[in-house]
Amino acid sequence: MSRSFLLATICASALVAASAASAKTLVFCSEGSPENFYPGVNTTGTSFDGNEPIYNRIVEFERGGTKVVPGLAEKWSISEDGTVYTFNLRRGVKWHNTRAFKPTRDFNADDIMFMIERQWKDSHPYFRVTSANHSYFSDMGFPKLLKSVEKVDDYTVRITINRPEAPFLANLAMPFAAVQSKEYADAMLKAGTPEKIDQDPIGTGPFSLVQYQKDAVIRYKAWPQYWGGKAKIDDLVYSITPDNSVRWAKLQRGECHVMPYPNPADLEAIAKDPNVTILEQPGLNIGYLAFQTQKKPFDDVRVRKAMSMAINKKAIIDAVYLTTGVAAKNPIPPSMWSYNDKVKDDPYDPQAAKKLLAEAGFPNGMETDLWAMPVQRPYNPNARRIAELMQADLAKIGVKAEIKSYEWGEYRKRVQEGQHQMAMLGWTGDNGDPDNFLYTLLGCASAQSNSGSNIAKFCYKPYEDIVLKAKTISDQAERTKLYEQAQVIFKEQAPWFTIAHAVQLKPVRKSVVDFKLSPFGRHNFYGVDIKE
Repeated sequence: MSRSFLLATICASALVAASAASAKTLVFCSEGSPENFYPGVNTTGTSFDGNEPIYNRIVEFERGGTKVVPGLAEKWSISEDGTVYTFNLRRGVKWHNTRAFKPTRDFNADDIMFMIERQWKDSHPYFRVTSANHSYFSDMGFPKLLKSVEKVDDYTVRITINRPEAPFLANLAMPFAAVQSKEYADAMLKAGTPEKIDQDPIGTGPFSLVQYQKDAVIRYKAWPQYWGGKAKIDDLVYSITPDNSVRWAKLQRGECHVMPYPNPADLEAIAKDPNVTILEQPGLNIGYLAFQTQKKPFDDVRVRKAMSMAINKKAIIDAVYLTTGVAAKNPIPPSMWSYNDKVKDDPYDPQAAKKLLAEAGFPNGMETDLWAMPVQRPYNPNARRIAELMQADLAKIGVKAEIKSYEWGEYRKRVQEGQHQMAMLGWTGDNGDPDNFLYTLLGCASAQSNSGSNIAKFCYKPYEDIVLKAKTISDQAERTKLYEQAQVIFKEQAPWFTIAHAVQLKPVRKSVVDFKLSPFGRHNFYGVDIKE
């Protein structure tokens, strides 16, 4: 090799390295891999986080808040009777592209139609692609709520619903309503590879997907043509790190900038690190033990109450949540409007629990299963340890509980089908509305679905009538009265043993600028910068 050629090569390499060094890269130590890149069939925060950089929705939540703001619709109007929503769409919005597909047009009304019809109409060619379980769409009653969805013109969509629905606009800002390209879908259907739109996605969001290696890494690049303006960071990397202690070690070493779900036992050490800040706010969440109310013996409220009175909630919070959890008595968190603080929690009273169990026909105790999640979640730092504490408490009243667990995806599938007797799960709010907890998690539509979020299979008419009525009223004071009644009925019927509301804690390196905590526990990196 000639000396001049070698010198030129070295100079070129140095230039590339310098260019790469000047690019701003933010690394997020994610706790797991997304199920896929189609939020319409996802139910976990992990999957929503993986999809968040890629997509937009008709409307969005303001960064760090619950206020609904323009998204792909720049404005909208609602009819006086609250049943007709007309959306005026943003013009000039560019789609990402992939090696296999180059869009020929901008975003338009066809894409909104595709997003809704894919989840609504079982005759749609994409209804069963990736999964037919459009859990959120179904759990919130959208199939019956929607009357018609019309494309008025390329930049106007009219949605008519069968009754007024107070949280409707906020629901459309949730992850399940992410907008995909109909043109891309049509091309992949024609090519015989429809699933590619969910595996190799394109969106209109601030970052495009570059690479995904399951259980290892997701790489995104800032989309230079993003309608809201290019992101402040150039590259976004999700370093998939399931172990919370390993996440903390990586954050310490500067190998990642933001980490979710710290181990409560590590918090003291994290707080002492001069390079790290812990962001904190009340969690919009609930961790609970659900009783399968359609299975014996948990179809008897006395058995459900007995279980609730036999478990020492304070001991669980002290041992597992440490300083990161507050005792839960209602199915909605205390920071949410309509929270009913007058509700009294079931006391920890093993003797009263034994008496109730005897009244229900189990004077010598009983056997049951107790399902525990295999992963740490925002609302539950260690389900296995909690299950062991519950098991020991239940043994004291003669209840032999066998702890069961499965891989996370399999666990969710089985509890949604109702295979358990008792199972731990939880929820982080999606839209700031009590309906998102009280109806989505405890309403009849979700109980009757094999993919619904109501794993207690609780369907109780006095409760159902109240939460359905509350949906149709726009006045918040009136809705509050109804939701307060619903919480009283919930406590009387005891479909869950409510465990705790976890405080949202986010360790972030001090070089990160303007990262905002989401009330929904999501991670959004548009608007975030890094100090050089």
